Amino acid sequence: MSTPDPERPTDGGSDAGTDQRDYDERYYAQGFGLPYDESEPHWANFFGGVADNIIRQLDPHTVLDAGCAKGFLVAALAERGVDATGVDISEYAVEQAVTGAKGRVRSGSLIEPLDGRWDLVTCIEVLEHMSPAETQLAIDNICSVTDRVLLSSTPYDFDEPSHINVRPVATWAQWFASRGFFRRTDLDASYITSWTIVFERRPLTPADVVYLY
Repeated sequence: MSTPDPERPTDGGSDAGTDQRDYDERYYAQGFGLPYDESEPHWANFFGGVADNIIRQLDPHTVLDAGCAKGFLVAALAERGVDATGVDISEYAVEQAVTGAKGRVRSGSLIEPLDGRWDLVTCIEVLEHMSPAETQLAIDNICSVTDRVLLSSTPYDFDEPSHINVRPVATWAQWFASRGFFRRTDLDASYITSWTIVFERRPLTPADVVYLY
């Protein structure tokens, strides 16, 4: 039996990526079930709870939200004293950033090198929108600027047209492990989704990995 190659797409992946034109006004009006803007209080409440849990669990001083959309999480973290910034491929989303995120978010692609250094990079429901090849570049770039990553990427939702790279949790664990990042099995991040993982750069032996997993 051969070992899967982290650089080679297996199931669930499309070679064609999406781009910023796919995440326009229509996407944000219809793609979330509820309007994705400040007129809908659900989002501020949800991301406020996420921010509270991130601070309680990980206590970061600086955070980059990779794929920040309109910056709800950036705003929630900043309101709680965290130096939070965000980047998103959607120029529309950045232009429509929520009040607390204005000036803290910028448009850009995760396949481009990231400048800076952060205590934590969050990446919530983003990588499944990228082609397999783009995903590998994005993981490289994320891992180059932090020692800790909070990742959520649906393993189930194949129906959304922009979900071109849906993978099981084990695949993300394999890909991050190849960069020296291993799952914090002692941390429960289900306050975001049941499949959210915290990865941390740690020098582990094979025996350590077997024990943890």
